[in-house]
Formats: sequence, structure tokens, C-alpha cells
Amino acid sequence: MSSEVKTNKYEMDMCNGPLFSKIMVFSLPLMLSGLLQLLFNAADIVVVGRFAGSEALAAVGSTSSLINLLVNVFMGLSIGANVMVARYYGAGQKRELDEMIHTAIMTSIVSGVVLIFIGLIFAEPALRLMGTPEDVIEHSVLYMRIYFVGMPVMMLYNFGSAILRAVGDTKRPLYYLLFAGVINVVLNLIFVIAFHMGVAGVAAATVISQVVSAYLVVRCLVLNDGSVHLDLKRLRINKDKLIKMVRIGVPAGLQGSMFSISNVLIQSAVNSFGSIVMAGNTAGQNLEGFVYTAMNALHQSAVSFTGQNYGARKYKRIVHITIICQGSVFAIGLGLSMLLYFFSPQLLQLYSTDPEVIQYGIVRLSIICATYFLCGMMDVMVGILRGMGYAIAPMIVSLTGVCAFRVIWIYTVFAKFRTLEVLYISYPVTWTITFVVQLIMFIVIYKRLGYIMYEGEN
Repeated sequence: MSSEVKTNKYEMDMCNGPLFSKIMVFSLPLMLSGLLQLLFNAADIVVVGRFAGSEALAAVGSTSSLINLLVNVFMGLSIGANVMVARYYGAGQKRELDEMIHTAIMTSIVSGVVLIFIGLIFAEPALRLMGTPEDVIEHSVLYMRIYFVGMPVMMLYNFGSAILRAVGDTKRPLYYLLFAGVINVVLNLIFVIAFHMGVAGVAAATVISQVVSAYLVVRCLVLNDGSVHLDLKRLRINKDKLIKMVRIGVPAGLQGSMFSISNVLIQSAVNSFGSIVMAGNTAGQNLEGFVYTAMNALHQSAVSFTGQNYGARKYKRIVHITIICQGSVFAIGLGLSMLLYFFSPQLLQLYSTDPEVIQYGIVRLSIICATYFLCGMMDVMVGILRGMGYAIAPMIVSLTGVCAFRVIWIYTVFAKFRTLEVLYISYPVTWTITFVVQLIMFIVIYKRLGYIMYEGEN
């Protein structure tokens, strides 16, 4: 790495030294951050399910896929920011790095404001289009509208954290999330139990905690004495940097949104079974999130480590990064999924005491848990490709392998055999297909670039 880039104790040189230990040191705070976030989200769900009833629980759960659909395109831009910051940092290009940081933060603010209007306008018609039951929809619309008011601060936190991750700083976002999450839980208890605000209380607590986390990450960037310094007076969008961020970020965001479309269709299919099944699906989905988040830390590691090494022209290390991340995500995904499966009855009781809700949660977990590592391996492969600057090809593969196939599955196999088991099987089938194609694509791209496995330059 060039000496032109100033570093501090929180940053990490990913281009030199042992990879396995550095990936683990980088990934662990990410895992803890994600797990903490899910614990706080789970607290939302638990409080709602216990103190506001199954309808409120179903309402909160039914919005997740739709929220992801509306948000993912903009969130994809943070991936583009992460890749470009890592690349400039690895190459020691201080000026370009500085311009990218300010462009990314300004873009996050604009994106958040746009999302406010999208959420307020489209919440109710979109939920009705999904077939949300009448006993749930009023709560769902209210939750979404309050949630989207907090989009600017949510975007700020995510873009700011992406910048810090790109230079190896995963510890401070963890600290900020922990602080904000505690505030979220406390406010949940106050708003829902003491003030009886129901889903409105949960949404309001989430927004307030996001304000806190956004403030902390922006403050960190402003006061940072390393390579990623933010000067609020210099906030502007650099056209060239925006284009580069968009080229990587928009395909990533579109991929996420297309995933969400397929998940919206699956959620619509779940909705057709009624609010009890919806509640069980929500609880099971929330538990799965703990496994996914742990695996996603390896995806984020793959993006940042590949980006830095690609920028520094350490091409041989990209292969090593791929092997380490894939092996790690397999072990973590399979291990945690099995633990979740064996303790699923006890864990689901945290969300609801209704035996039917618990049983439907077990139905989902019994299928997902055995194969969830495939999802992690698929995501890591995408992270490697994005870190190398390839965004369009992974998007096309994912859209075809996951989204298109799930839609086909819903309108063919599920239409003929309308059971929850048949619906859930679409997940592992699409993960497998997509991962295999992405692996082949990685090998082809790598060879095309002339960086033959284990024979590239150091």
C-alpha cells in the first residue's frame, strides 16, 4: 500500500500479511454487529408478539420483504462506495479516496430523502397488492410509514459504515450499533408496554435509534485522523466518482431488489395461508436472520479484502481470499443452522406462546436450516466478483438463478402443490443453481484477465 494514505489504529492493511487471521479479525466485529442488530430487531418482534398480539406480529413481519424491495437499490450504492473506497485505499490514491468519501455521504442523504416519499406514497397500495389480510394491513401501513421517515439517517449510517469497513475499521460501527441498539430496546419497552403504542411504538423506537447511530458514524468520520476524513463543508457529489459508485452499486441494488420481488411473491403466498401462518413465518424468518448475518460478515469481508487487493494489484491473494471466505462461511452457516434447528421449539416460544404459530415456524426452519450455508456461499461469491469490479454479470446470474426461478416455481410447482413445504423448498434449489454458475463465472473472469489461479503476481 502506498504511504500517501494516512492510517490509524482502526484501519487494516489487507494487502500484506496473513490473510486468514486478518479476515477473522475483520469479520468478527461484523458478525457481532449483525447479531446485535438482529437481537435488537428480535426484541422488536418479541415485544410486539407478546404485548400487542399475533396480528401486530404478522404486521411487522409482513413489511420486511416490501421494505427491502423499496430500499435495496439505494442500499446497493453503499456497496459501490465500499468497493471504490477499498480500491482507492489499496492503491494509495488519496485525492480520489477523499472525493469518493464526500460523494458517498452526500449520495446517502439524497437517497434517504427520496426514500421517505417512496415509502409514504407506496406503502398501502403495495401491501394491498401483496394480499395483506384486512386484520393486519392497518398496522402494516402505519409501521412502514413511520419506518420510512427515518430513511435519511439509516442511509447515512449504512454508507458511513461501508466507508469504514472498506479501510478495515469494523470495530467502531459495532460500538455505535451497540449503543443505539440499547436505546432501541429501552424505547420499545416504554412505547409498547407503558404507552401501548403497538407497531407505531416499535417503528418510532427504530427511527430514534437510527438517528443515534447515524450521528455517531458521521461524528467518527468528521473527527477521524486517518485516511477517511469527512469535512461537512465539502459535501458534494463528484460526477466521476458517482458514476463509478453507480456502476457497481446499482447492479448490486437491483439484484437485491429483484431478490426482494421474489421474496414479496413468497410473502404473498404465505399471506394466503392467513395471519397465524404469517406470524409463524415471521418468527422463523427472524431466527434465520442470526445465521444469515453471521454468514454475511464473510460476504462483506470478501468485498473489502478483494477490493483492496485488486486496487493494489495483489491478484494472487484474491484466490486465497475466495478459498478462506468460502470455507469459513460453509462452517459457520452449517454449524449455526444446526444449532438453530435443534433448539427451534424453545426459541420460537420467545416470539409467541401460540402452539400453531410455533409449529408453522418449525416448518420453515426445518427446510431452511439444512441448506442455509448455500446462501452464504452464494453471497461470498458475489462479494468476490464485486470486489473485482464486476457487478453486471453477478446481477444477471442472480436474477436468473434466484429471482426468475423462484417466480417460475411459485406459478408452477407451488401452484400445483400448495403447501408451505413446497414453497420453502424454492430457497435451497435457487441458492444451489446460482452459486454453481457464479463459481464458474469467477473462474472464467479470472482466467480472462490473465490472473491464473495460484500463478498471478503478488
